[in-house]
Amino acid sequence: MTTIDHIEVVIADIPTIRPHVLAMATMHSQAVVLVFLRRSDGIVGVGEATTIGGLAYGEESPESVKVNIETYFAPILKACDADYPAAAMALLGSHIVGNRFAKCAVETALYDGLGQAEGKPVSDYFGGALTDRLEVAWTLASGDTGADIYEGERMLAERRHRHFKLKIGKRYVAADCAHVAAIARAFEGRASVRVDVNQAWSREQANKGAALLQDTGVALIEQPLPKDDVEGMTALAARYDIAIMPDEALQGPASAARLAAAKAGDVFALKITQSGGLSAAREVATIARNAQIALYGGTMLEGGVGTAASAHLFASLPPMAWHTELFGPLLMTEEILSEPLHYSEFGLVVPSGPGLGITVDRDRLETFRRA
Repeated sequence: MTTIDHIEVVIADIPTIRPHVLAMATMHSQAVVLVFLRRSDGIVGVGEATTIGGLAYGEESPESVKVNIETYFAPILKACDADYPAAAMALLGSHIVGNRFAKCAVETALYDGLGQAEGKPVSDYFGGALTDRLEVAWTLASGDTGADIYEGERMLAERRHRHFKLKIGKRYVAADCAHVAAIARAFEGRASVRVDVNQAWSREQANKGAALLQDTGVALIEQPLPKDDVEGMTALAARYDIAIMPDEALQGPASAARLAAAKAGDVFALKITQSGGLSAAREVATIARNAQIALYGGTMLEGGVGTAASAHLFASLPPMAWHTELFGPLLMTEEILSEPLHYSEFGLVVPSGPGLGITVDRDRLETFRRA
């Protein structure tokens, strides 16, 4: 039996390259949460449980992830065989309610450790990689029209991104839609544009916004309504040609099944953390595929660890119609991996080494580690 000898949770506050403006918060840094599981064979697996905006986004925060893993997860994990991640996660699930982000980090660390021990990439445990590259969208979230267009032009010129998502919801609907329309016109024929409202609209605002946006060339609206308003999302998806995508409403397989049955969206934002881990996210993808719902590989703006984990899972799925947004490390001013993830030609190269195929630079991490 391979036991787990030591569990360490680190919060590192890493500055962002610019203010990242969302409907519920403005980010100037990202609190990256890393979980290190040391096995009795000396191998250390790592996982990430990063979220957005403290408690402004969801019910878990960086601080709660750290405390809960150290207090409640650790005693259970130390009784598990590290070579059997599924069994360990089943045991955790029987004792711990919720805590999807924390569970995702732990499961990722278990598979990273197992992959290193067996010389296999994490994607092998989820069916094997079907591709070695994922196309990646970029979020334009300064809130300034001119600045966003300038930033987008730079991304196109550098051949880094050709799909742009705009964060809106803080201003009046008409003002937000005018901002988006100007950017959509600037990139017409050269890049796709979609928006993320982060639950900020009422039904009346969402109807007005969808009507305005679908005439501007915008392809998709992400989570325009509060996550519990499934009926409202269903009505929007039925009424408008523009694609409607649940995000915050997707909290694992059970919610995915409810949303699919209600036809509450045309696209699902697939996130390993919000789903509760890699295995749960794969279940969500299966539910979407069976309901003929397209997929978009989402992010919680994770650093290199969480991004690599998402890439391994997404690479094992059939091609995603709406691609991915695994740009988290590019939003941060500092790198905590010994060798950064490789982005080129509008996409991310999926790491191919054992486990996640990445190594955390502990010296760099310590620089940003929260006391």
